[in-house]
Amino acid sequence: MQEQPDLHAPIRPSSAVDWSAPISVSELNLIARQLIEQNIALLWVGGEVSNLTRAASGHCYFSLKDERAQVRCVMFRHRMQYLDWNPANGMQVEVRARATLYEGRGEFQLVVEFVRRAGMGALYEAFARLKSKLEKEGLFALERKKPLPAYPRRIGVITSIAAAALRDALTTLRRRMPAVPVFVYPTPVQGEGASQKIAAAIYEASTRRECDVLILCRGGGSIEDLWAFNEEIVARAIYACTIPVVCGVGHETDFTIADFVADARAPTPTAAAELVSPNRVELMDGLGALHARMVRSLSRSLEWRMQQVDYLGQRLEHPGESIRAQEQRLAYLGVRAARAASHMLDRAGLRVAAIGHRLTAAVPDLDSACTRHRRLAQRLMSAMRQRLERRSAGLVRLDAHLNALSPQQVLERGYAIVLRVDGGIVRDASQLGPGDDVTMRFARGGARARVSEKLS
Repeated sequence: MQEQPDLHAPIRPSSAVDWSAPISVSELNLIARQLIEQNIALLWVGGEVSNLTRAASGHCYFSLKDERAQVRCVMFRHRMQYLDWNPANGMQVEVRARATLYEGRGEFQLVVEFVRRAGMGALYEAFARLKSKLEKEGLFALERKKPLPAYPRRIGVITSIAAAALRDALTTLRRRMPAVPVFVYPTPVQGEGASQKIAAAIYEASTRRECDVLILCRGGGSIEDLWAFNEEIVARAIYACTIPVVCGVGHETDFTIADFVADARAPTPTAAAELVSPNRVELMDGLGALHARMVRSLSRSLEWRMQQVDYLGQRLEHPGESIRAQEQRLAYLGVRAARAASHMLDRAGLRVAAIGHRLTAAVPDLDSACTRHRRLAQRLMSAMRQRLERRSAGLVRLDAHLNALSPQQVLERGYAIVLRVDGGIVRDASQLGPGDDVTMRFARGGARARVSEKLS
């Protein structure tokens, strides 16, 4: 918020002016305008409109007054074009303006930047506060919005019974889809208690479930006129409604809380009616196109069937001709079967003869085999005798060698084997000591002895 100047602070004139010399009226007015514009910032001023005049140039001139004073105001055309309502004499308004001096007449005036009805600031603040609250609660979330039925069977309208919006909606619905019945839930759309009655109508339509979609609409107006649609009770009724709700309140530039909560928003009541109803002309055009496609498809199908009938008729013949043809075919197949059987028997005979020859050739010669067996037996016996003789001679030689090397032969020559108590053979006198017991083995028998003396 822009800081307001201290209106009681002293105004310091420019030091560049020589106040001792006379100045012109133009210079005086210029100095006064500069002082005013430099020391009074852009501010809001409230009062009653009077002496309002609209010039051909598009500028608007009026006075703003209260009980004790008034001030001239001007609002230029480029600012007027942003107003969606028309100020009038007697209205209580608030203007955002900058103070200046019109040098040509030396008149103090306000150059207005924006005009709003008195109290509009509080309404806008209440609107923004409720919008933020409901948005945080999720009443505006896209995922909770219900889809509109493409072809509703019944349509409900919630508005005033005397409103032009109702006539516009009914005219549009009658033009687009006259066969769809329309249920009207009359309710006041402005004034004291209008929001409660609108919410009650929404709850009634949701409970009775007579319609597939609801239109909540009214014509344009000031923000005070549309304020019933900014009430929390209406927003929560729309949110709780089990039927999809289309909001068509005001003109295209008007936005209400109901627009944000509704499942769909339309800029006008007429647009809301167009949004919920299918276009009969487009549907008829679509049905005509489908009918033409069906006729073409049936025509092509009939032509194809007729061609099939002609083709099958050409293939159709007398049963006698078919029987004769089958008889000829059977006779031909009989001849082929006889020839095939004869050929098969001939091949089987040849195969049997070949197998007989092979069997004859495979019969063994038993005489030759017996003769060969006897000859092999004789050779085997002769070879076995020769080998046995050779093995016996070798065994005799080995026995002689073994006897020559046998320890027994050494013992026969008078030697003896000396054994210690543990059975070890004594080969050296160092292995024995006096008093050791030994065993002496001879060629036949043995004896025990004790060493009394060891000789070197």
